[in-house]
Amino acid sequence: MSDVLLRGVPVGLSPVPGGSTVDAVLDQLQAQVSDGTWPVGTRIPAETELAARLGVSRPAVREAIRALTHVGVLEVRRGAGTYVRTTANPRPLLSRLARASIRDFFELQLAYDVQAARLAARRRTDADLARLEVLLRARDEATEADAFGAADTAFHLGVAEASRNPVLIEAMRYFIDLQRESMRAVRLDHEIPEAGPGPHRAVLDAIAAGDPEAAASAAAAVVEPTLAVLESLVERDARAER
Repeated sequence: MSDVLLRGVPVGLSPVPGGSTVDAVLDQLQAQVSDGTWPVGTRIPAETELAARLGVSRPAVREAIRALTHVGVLEVRRGAGTYVRTTANPRPLLSRLARASIRDFFELQLAYDVQAARLAARRRTDADLARLEVLLRARDEATEADAFGAADTAFHLGVAEASRNPVLIEAMRYFIDLQRESMRAVRLDHEIPEAGPGPHRAVLDAIAAGDPEAAASAAAAVVEPTLAVLESLVERDARAER
């Protein structure tokens, strides 16, 4: 009987907890490689089998496989399946790259959010304020990483929409997926702080008060602490790599 499959189901795998689905799948797949369950040259089980055993969707498995393929751990051979290329663990490298990318995004978000809040304080309507209250409540109540990323994104986009600046709104919408994934990653990375309900409430209160400069300052206060920690972590990772 194969060491890799037992009755067609991968051994050594278990259902992943809710929340960090793709990261949890990636961790389990990497563990199968690192501990020798899937030696170099082994064809790993199909997506459907992995999804069934891990209790996740096929897209989650596919994304984890894509990530491991991108860094050379796995190799997808058209028509033949996916094979193990190396037992090296890429997670430290992936973490460094992810933090650098998130930092870059937060630098951009700082500029967008500050201007969006400033303009929203000048142009918001009562309907805008009511909608932002709903969006902020949804953000405060979100706990699972994917839901939190989506709720945080919706609130920040809502502020931009209250600015009545179509170019700014479209720019925010263009980066919406990146923002959602960045906030999801922040929620999962316990070394990176994220602004809680208080700073976001301050943004909405300043917008409601019609105070553009207070709104801009509050928006900056949401992003800057996280950005400062990201900068220090990226520098730390760079020193470790050298």
